[in-house]
Amino acid sequence: MKNVKAGFSYITIISLMALTSSTGCSDTSSSASLPEAHIDNTVVPFKINIPDADLNELRQRIAATRWPDKETVADRSQGVQLERFKTLVNYWGTAYDWRKIESKLNALPQFKTNIDGLDIHFIHVRSKHKNALPLIVTHGWPGSVIEQLKIIGPLTDPTAYGGKEEDAFDVVIPSMPGYGFSGKPENSGWGPDRIAKAWDVLMKRLGYTEYVAQGGDWGAVICDAMGRQAPKGLLGIHVNMPATVPADIAKALKNGDPAPEGLSEEEKKAYESMNDLYTKGGAYAGIMVTRPQTLGYSLADSPSGLAAFYYDKFNDWTFSGGDAEKSLSKHDMLDDITLYWLTNTGTSSAQLYWENNNNNFNVVEQRTAEISVPVAVTVFPGEIYQAPKTWTEQAYKTLIYYNKVDKGGHFAAWEEPQLFTQELRAAFRPLRK
Repeated sequence: MKNVKAGFSYITIISLMALTSSTGCSDTSSSASLPEAHIDNTVVPFKINIPDADLNELRQRIAATRWPDKETVADRSQGVQLERFKTLVNYWGTAYDWRKIESKLNALPQFKTNIDGLDIHFIHVRSKHKNALPLIVTHGWPGSVIEQLKIIGPLTDPTAYGGKEEDAFDVVIPSMPGYGFSGKPENSGWGPDRIAKAWDVLMKRLGYTEYVAQGGDWGAVICDAMGRQAPKGLLGIHVNMPATVPADIAKALKNGDPAPEGLSEEEKKAYESMNDLYTKGGAYAGIMVTRPQTLGYSLADSPSGLAAFYYDKFNDWTFSGGDAEKSLSKHDMLDDITLYWLTNTGTSSAQLYWENNNNNFNVVEQRTAEISVPVAVTVFPGEIYQAPKTWTEQAYKTLIYYNKVDKGGHFAAWEEPQLFTQELRAAFRPLRK
């Protein structure tokens, strides 16, 4: 059984965005450069208007769900529990109203612009305060720009939320390629490095000569890439899922070994958390890394199947003890799930996992040591694992801020917007001019 565990751990380690400081996964787009000629710099306003027919079809598909048999255990060890999930899906099909989130999004300044041949959707809210610090925030999977809606007000208008005028940000929140209302890549090559370059183009196109970047999940991977590329004007990055696992720890996890000797209690806890993920909760990534297209036929055809795949991770990754509704409302989760369904981005979003691990799973240098811009890290207790400060300092040589907080999980901005906002204010304060 050890060989099975080791093989699965290997696939999962490299699929989970290479949470390592010296080992990781290749991004085949790392050498891609954005063309300078024939660039269309047009930025056009965007509004969402989902046809009623699409919403009616969704409700019809939900009503026609063919349910699986009930799990044979009394816990979540086999996945999403049938009766509890039925309650959520029945609510989705009878009481949920997509138009509420559509109106909320349409009340914000939304735009599209073409970068490197792909339409990029983004929210852009400027602060009323002078000298606001421009900030680009990148979501992850299975999230979307909906993850960040609760932080827009506190970041752009701090005086209305207990902050000071000098804490103000201009906020840009793009949808990643293949996610939400951004375009879907028709060819391979749109990995984190290419997205990172596109985000710099976006910020410069919006007129910002200096800015900071933030991200969790895939957003953290993209911020790390931006930090390595260090484009002119990038003042620093903040991540809430840092790439900090040392090479010897990653090797032990791959081999299915016990925690190495000499670890502190904090490091042992981090090791155990990651080992639990690799052996019990990482299959979602393994299939997206290896077979996103095969998975996509189910995600594109069954709204209940799509919802179960995402709801499983909401339960796992929120600071909720396995009950996501203690951290996120039904509407929060269904807004996000419905966005994926209506844009049919279950497959295209999963392809990013394949894209970032497209080189026969070869482990290559993650290169956090190449990051030359200041790095800030916040560790949330419900994150996939809690990065110890020792590992974080080893991984990020330009670390200027590290803090562990007592609430929030993987979807920190969504779960704890006030705390998340406070962390960004503190983390980026030294970089303001």
